Amino acid sequence: MDIAMLSILQSQSQLTTNVSTAVLGMNLDTVEQSADNLIKMMEQSVNPNIGQNIDIKL
Repeated sequence: MDIAMLSILQSQSQLTTNVSTAVLGMNLDTVEQSADNLIKMMEQSVNPNIGQNIDIKL
């Protein structure tokens, strides 16, 4: 391979990494917003004890 081809491949790899990082950041923002909305819904619940305990049987 020549130097130009290596440079192009490195550039494409860098772009892929940057895009992946940006998408993960956007996903994290969405998850945080969903969690905040869930907390607000639970706070406005008619029965404030809902969600306080989880019954698990094995």
